[in-house]
Order: sequence, then C-alpha cells, then structure tokens
Amino acid sequence: MVNGVKGGGNDAFDAIRAAMARQAEAQQRIDAAADGLRSTSQETEVSGDFEAKLSSGLDELNAQVKGGDELIEGLVSGKVSDFHEVAAQVKQADLSFKFALAVRNKFIDAYREVMRMSV
Repeated sequence: MVNGVKGGGNDAFDAIRAAMARQAEAQQRIDAAADGLRSTSQETEVSGDFEAKLSSGLDELNAQVKGGDELIEGLVSGKVSDFHEVAAQVKQADLSFKFALAVRNKFIDAYREVMRMSV
C-alpha cells in the first residue's frame, strides 16, 4: 500500500514514513517509561513498611497526574508536537488514578466491615 502511495507523489510517502518513525519513537519512549515504572515498583516491594509503600505509591500517582497535565499544557502551547505520546501518558495517568481510587474504596469497605464486627 505504501508503494502505491509512493507512485502518486513523494510528499505523501514522506509523510507516512515520518508518521511511522514518530510512532516508533513514541512506542520506544512508552516502553522505557514502563520499564522505569516496573523497576520502581520492584524497589518499593523490597523496602520498608506499609505506610512508606502507601506514601511512595501516592507520590508516584501524583507525579504521573502532574506529568500528564504538563504534557497537555505543552501540547496546547506548542512545545510538544507528538499528540500520540500525550494521549498515551494521559491515559496511563487516568488508569493509575482509577486504580488508586478502587484501592481506596476497597480499604474503606474493609474498614467498615471491621467496624461492624462485634467483639
């Protein structure tokens, strides 16, 4: 299909090739970020007590949400030109926030269940 586009004009072929290169670069950055998150979560498992783990998890969540907000601002201001990277980071921050909210809700449910128990 790309060869058919090439016959019609080099501009379209070059645009497709550039888009594919940007997509590959964005995928590499996403993979690198995912590897960094995996290594961070493994370090967290080894360290300290529950409070420290909870605190570090909330700090990571906050950093992800702020990073997504900064990328959106950069996209609007023109500093960031790769929309796919921004969309992926915002989606990752959204999923992380929803996961943290679900964990919080489970903690609250467990607390309420313990409080209902008779001693």
